Amino acid sequence: MSALLGISRQIINDAGMSSIEAHPALFTAPDSTGVLGRLGSLEVRLAQTAAEITAAQELRFKIFFDGHGAKSESAAALEERDADRFDATCDHLLVYDTAIAAPEHKQIVGTYRLMRGEKARDAHGFYSAGEYDVERLTLAKPDLNFLELGRSCVKPEYRSKRTMELLWQGIWAYCRRYRIDVMFGCASFMGTIPAAHALALSFLHHNCRANAEWDVRALPQHYQPMDLMPLEAINPKVALFSMPPLIKGYIRLGAMIGDGAVVDHAFGTTDVFIILPVSHISTRYITYYGAEADRFM
Repeated sequence: MSALLGISRQIINDAGMSSIEAHPALFTAPDSTGVLGRLGSLEVRLAQTAAEITAAQELRFKIFFDGHGAKSESAAALEERDADRFDATCDHLLVYDTAIAAPEHKQIVGTYRLMRGEKARDAHGFYSAGEYDVERLTLAKPDLNFLELGRSCVKPEYRSKRTMELLWQGIWAYCRRYRIDVMFGCASFMGTIPAAHALALSFLHHNCRANAEWDVRALPQHYQPMDLMPLEAINPKVALFSMPPLIKGYIRLGAMIGDGAVVDHAFGTTDVFIILPVSHISTRYITYYGAEADRFM
């Protein structure tokens, strides 16, 4: 495994505890209002009402369809919402700007969609299983708790370090609550021509590929090779600079990359598969986003 992936530790330690269970101090519950974190006027919490979920779908539509040119002929799209069958079984992590003088569901400026393994069974699978052989991993590790991350988006005027940190604080609080062992999901490059991202894809292939224990491969009908350039031709600094911030963030946390890219024509993206065992997250990030991180409260 590349040194870029940080500290590598086994998911189950010698005492038989999961990586989160080994840190009982991190199980601090959210406050009585359900707020998982605060930074100034921004708050992160889970959606509790249908109006909040609808507002998150409307935000996703504005970002993915109006902003990035995604295409859909669904009934929801006609209502200017990005919605699918998975929404009903997912939790929706939301960032609110409480300084906006409007009802709460109109204060939403960012969102992440979260699906736990037990919820995926109700939805007949994970969303990313439409592109990658996710079952190969989840069936091989039935004792681990998996969490799929997806549909991440933030209003353009809120795309700052503070907003992303707050989303990650919310994700980490969620992981503590449900004792999550592994996070995964698709992350995207804009555009449907993998060769346009040859440098970044090749860097990920040569430096960040998952080992055999964790590997997930793109489905055969979707598989696009990522090794488009030889290792010696890659300038790491330039490759990292060309990468979407979200993918760089996953890599810094300790994520691995699955085998093969997938072109998603509906969303106009080239996707890669992210695998992030909680045990791979370095201690400094656990401390930064953990319960003792009072900067978020």
